Amino acid sequence: MTVTVRFAPSPTGHIHIGNLRPALFNWLFAKKQGGKFILRYDDTDVERSKEEYARSIAQDLAWIGIQPDLVEKQSDRFASYDAAAAKLKEAGLLYPCYETPEELERRRSRARALGRPPVYDRAGLKLTDEERSAFEAEGRQPHWRFMLPNHEGNPFETKRTEVTWNDLVRGEQSVDLASLSDPVLIRADGTYLYTLPSIVDDIDMGITHVIRGEDHVANTGVQIAIFEALGATPPVFGHHNLLTTHDGEGLSKRKGSLSIASLREDGLEAMSVACVAVLTGSSHAVEPYDNLDTLANVFDLGSVSRSSAKFDPSEIGGLNARIVHELSYDAVKDRLAGLGVSGGEEFWNVIRGNCAKVQDAVGYWQIINGEIEAQAEAEDLDFLKAARRLFPDGDVTAETWGAWTNAVKAETGRKGRGLFMPLRRALTGLDHGPDMKDFLPFIGRQNSLARLPE
Repeated sequence: MTVTVRFAPSPTGHIHIGNLRPALFNWLFAKKQGGKFILRYDDTDVERSKEEYARSIAQDLAWIGIQPDLVEKQSDRFASYDAAAAKLKEAGLLYPCYETPEELERRRSRARALGRPPVYDRAGLKLTDEERSAFEAEGRQPHWRFMLPNHEGNPFETKRTEVTWNDLVRGEQSVDLASLSDPVLIRADGTYLYTLPSIVDDIDMGITHVIRGEDHVANTGVQIAIFEALGATPPVFGHHNLLTTHDGEGLSKRKGSLSIASLREDGLEAMSVACVAVLTGSSHAVEPYDNLDTLANVFDLGSVSRSSAKFDPSEIGGLNARIVHELSYDAVKDRLAGLGVSGGEEFWNVIRGNCAKVQDAVGYWQIINGEIEAQAEAEDLDFLKAARRLFPDGDVTAETWGAWTNAVKAETGRKGRGLFMPLRRALTGLDHGPDMKDFLPFIGRQNSLARLPE
């Protein structure tokens, strides 16, 4: 059996790091098993689904390193859903109901007031042909419910019916179908809810494992029943914890919270985003990994915690800096060229330890190639004038900084921070940065002397 998984986003907005989490879980699981990954757009909501969002999702996944083996659109597959619905209707498992949303809410409220669970009473099954015709004469159109297998022939006498599965993340799970309402699969306007198209696609596409957020746990028992009603073996399920901010706030496409596009545009590395998305809320430390292959080798669904996966968005920045500090010149040379930085490998190796993002190289490139706003305290002016006079002759090399500061120390008596900081500020305009021994040759004699007071 070839492991086959899917990621099924709705192209109704830009995906965020919380959406990326299940995409990566599925991708890494399939990669480790030598399986297939299907990107399947849940675009049955034709009014809200936009092609621009589908393109954005594909771009975001590609940036992270996810290359689907197959791309599908549910909007191309309505005939398959119609056929499945017809099969369920013919079997008497999909039945029409005519209650309005307001009527259903009143029934639920009444049940709660009487201390009963607000489970649908299958009133639609009791309707005669005449009553259905009367409703339709009023202009009502039916919504269609799937009859759960929670009875022994009389649907109005339900019994406890346990559906169990061994969850890849949560272990043994069980749902009592008698505690649930028959789910609506088709709305009154004839459009499908998520459930039936998803199941039909999983069957037709040979999905072996469904890995998704824990907010779907309650749906799983119902979906297993529908798989079996359609004559299919259900896939293996895994439900992981959801990614939230430290205060417990969920992420939302509508708010644009931590969208992958914005993180990319902010100059973050794909692997810093991927590592936070995957390792947060697991038994693994949130550490940097070079690529998805190495991440797949260490990650497994059994390491995902049952507790919440809270993270501080600032963690991405810290992890990003650690990744950038280890990037080779070959990994960044094209990006540096695009940023107008042409210092070569030696320049990158000198500055990368001080870059939180690759684009930070621009600031250091400007220091050696343009004017800076030198920083000098009034009490340091005479010191800096002496330093200018003592600047060594000849080419500026890796030995120049040591020879120069030794000479300045001997004449002025300054040492430590009082010696080095005024020189750094005057030459770079910064309080911190690359090792001046290695950075000074890039600044050069002319710029150095021009930035020191005469």
